[in-house]
Amino acid sequence: MRVLETVEGPADLKKLTDQQLTDLATEIRDVLVETVTRTGGHLGPNLGMVEITLAMHRVFDSPRDRLLFDIGHQAYVHKLVTGRAGEFGTLRQQGGLSGYPSQAESEHDVIENCHASTALSYADGLAKAYRVRGEDRHVVAVIGDGALTGGMAWEALNNIAAAKDLNLVIIVNDNGRSYSPTVGGLATHLTSLRTNPRYEKVLDLIKKNLGRTPYVGPPMYEVLHGVKKGLKDMLAPQGMFEDLGLKYVGPVDGHDRHALEDALRSAKAFGGPVIVHAVTKKGFGYAAAEQDEEDNLHQIRPVNKPRGWTDVFSDELVKIGHRRPDVVAITAAMLHPTGLAPFAEEFPDRIFDVGIAEQHAVTSAAGLALGGLHPVVGLYSTFLNRAFDQLLLDVALHKCGVTFVLDRAGVTGDDGPTHNGIYDMSLANLVPGLRLAAPRDGKRVQELLNEAIEIEDGPTALRYAKGEVFPDIEAIDRVGQIDVLHRSGQDVLLVGIGSMAATAMDVAQRLDAHGFGVTVVDPRWVKPVDPQLVELAKDFALVATIEDNGRAGGCGTTIAQALRDAGVETPFRDFGVPQEFLEHAKRAAVLQAIGLTGQEVAREITEQLTQHAAAALPGT
Repeated sequence: MRVLETVEGPADLKKLTDQQLTDLATEIRDVLVETVTRTGGHLGPNLGMVEITLAMHRVFDSPRDRLLFDIGHQAYVHKLVTGRAGEFGTLRQQGGLSGYPSQAESEHDVIENCHASTALSYADGLAKAYRVRGEDRHVVAVIGDGALTGGMAWEALNNIAAAKDLNLVIIVNDNGRSYSPTVGGLATHLTSLRTNPRYEKVLDLIKKNLGRTPYVGPPMYEVLHGVKKGLKDMLAPQGMFEDLGLKYVGPVDGHDRHALEDALRSAKAFGGPVIVHAVTKKGFGYAAAEQDEEDNLHQIRPVNKPRGWTDVFSDELVKIGHRRPDVVAITAAMLHPTGLAPFAEEFPDRIFDVGIAEQHAVTSAAGLALGGLHPVVGLYSTFLNRAFDQLLLDVALHKCGVTFVLDRAGVTGDDGPTHNGIYDMSLANLVPGLRLAAPRDGKRVQELLNEAIEIEDGPTALRYAKGEVFPDIEAIDRVGQIDVLHRSGQDVLLVGIGSMAATAMDVAQRLDAHGFGVTVVDPRWVKPVDPQLVELAKDFALVATIEDNGRAGGCGTTIAQALRDAGVETPFRDFGVPQEFLEHAKRAAVLQAIGLTGQEVAREITEQLTQHAAAALPGT
């Protein structure tokens, strides 16, 4: 029997022998590689978390002591040792385990975070709550994979340091990387921590030798002890933490379980906030991950991956870069995932990776624009949420010509509720002066990106889906800036937003088969609403919109408002994502579950048209 099969919960880890724990670490890495290469997910970060997780659970008592993970994709090992090993094969599959901590799965999961740099704030609040309630419980927060580059983490550290009696241990999982190598001054500082000798050895040597000299030795040692901060900063510059008033332990080899357990026991006994600095290697124990130069197999990359939306954007931006020397690019630690790596290779002086710091990225982009450049900010749609204030007041208020490229927009599926990009259009609709484009296919990505970069009197945004790019859908006509994709009559004006234009075409075919006349249009630019769309709507029996954004505040809402403002009384129906957190599953399965498929939309439109027709009959 494998050791892992005997572990039903964290308490079982404390009963294992040293050899069993060594065997368990090997088994866990084997399970991670076998499972994640099949299901997809975050492999490299979790291979580096094995010993840290085992040590945490052996020193602390979950769930009484609360263990938090930042970023949450580092929690796979935690899942395996908290009673979920038997289900681990369902990772990221519909109805199976989430790729992040999940309160619904286990009492050992506290927060369901995937957005980085949040756990320390949760930990601060939890530890203070236990103190107020008089409960003797510890809170342990692991922060790593670049999450310390986020400003929110430092806001939390500032407050944690001021509360001297919190039972709070912070483990810095320092693997030098987020998705790819972590950048910035903090990363450089942590590198020096990893490589310089520790100052305590120097102090011990001085104390030992000076202690042999009566009268002079002890006073001289006290003087030297008074300047030990200088020694610290010179030999082991943990001063950035201790300047905040936080006790620092480390650096510790993050793959030496014995050293980790000793450090954590010391931190637990301290009686106040403690930083334990663990140096790990992303992908540790799996040669293919250790040797992967791009991101240590941060996520499993499919073999023979089909051409995706991101690839189309990536290639086009390089072409624009050659034509426009004023175009620069910004990424928040997502150089490869957002497709900016080729631009960086071609124009290394025109790319800025700010780390996991979306707020800074957006305001820095405003500064670049004010300085005469045209920045392109590449973000996952879900991460725009974090920088809304900066978009609104730092970019839009100043009418800065910044183009936001929002990757993974709409329903993304496997990564669960935190990664679905279903809020960006609602947020964009709140921003005065922002123009928003939603391309329906690869050709429109190229077309609209070029149009967006020509706009200099305010921000623009371009949003597109995850995965394989859809086949091009050519227009049969254009009205204003609106592409007409299909025309068979004037019963229904069907507005397909972005990638949902393909679904709108499917709906049209189904309605045509039932004898209804349908016109399908793609606005291309969905904000502001094209006045020509309002004029078109006057001539139809029903107007319907289809989008993969939340219905509240989405394109359907703004188009309906434009119709009302113009006094257009055509009946209106909007189809979009319900305002709820969607369970993880493949995109097609999620769309099926929420009724956002061609078949379901066609059925509902047919029913509505039939009801309208019946109501119009004489005597009804």
